[in-house]
Amino acid sequence: MTNRPDGNKIELKKFSDTAAMTDAVAALLRAHLCPATDAKCRAVMLSGGTTPVAAYERISATPFAVDSNVRILFSDDRHVPPEDPASNYGRVLPMLRALKIPDTRVTRVRGELPLDDAVTHYESDLRALLGGGCRVKLGLLGLGADGHTASLFSAEQIALARERLAIGVQRPDGMYGVSATPDFFARVEQIIFLVAGADKRDALRKLLRDPCSIPAGLAIRNHPRVEVWADIAASSVD
Repeated sequence: MTNRPDGNKIELKKFSDTAAMTDAVAALLRAHLCPATDAKCRAVMLSGGTTPVAAYERISATPFAVDSNVRILFSDDRHVPPEDPASNYGRVLPMLRALKIPDTRVTRVRGELPLDDAVTHYESDLRALLGGGCRVKLGLLGLGADGHTASLFSAEQIALARERLAIGVQRPDGMYGVSATPDFFARVEQIIFLVAGADKRDALRKLLRDPCSIPAGLAIRNHPRVEVWADIAASSVD
């Protein structure tokens, strides 16, 4: 358990390897997606990246019944159409199809639209989801080796995102993206960073020890329930 300057804590959960973490992520998603006893709307925020995609592929191979009250949304996406290999939504689509989750229950970045329109639509869709009383129970986030999360790469972008639920950004790779914001993440009941690989070790050390020094830490500042799930390669930060 790591104490943050804001008094909240980040809990670190270590896994022996990425396969074990993939198993755990798939089990976590199953627990959140399976039918529940209540009839209330609840949502799960998915992220891109190699680690969660492996879990999505695992679920695609062994589908199960999903609660009709579950909604799916995304932490961010590149500004590309769904069929583009870089699309987070496109990479998740096989799982959504295997689970028979209809498009009407998926809130996605419309990368096929002009960037400003894609941002406006995503912001509006997220506000409608929250305004309709849907609780975002779980949010998955990645952690870049450069300290970014979602498509938030700098403190300046995070400052510009204040009081917004979605923003458009230019990414360091030259592409554009649409990202959910810290204001939206604050409405997610449980945030879990998925971190794998030795190249993430320094970023993870900063997230745990000096979170406000990197965009990922700023993005979840003051959030009371944050966990990091990491493999041994990434979590050897002592």
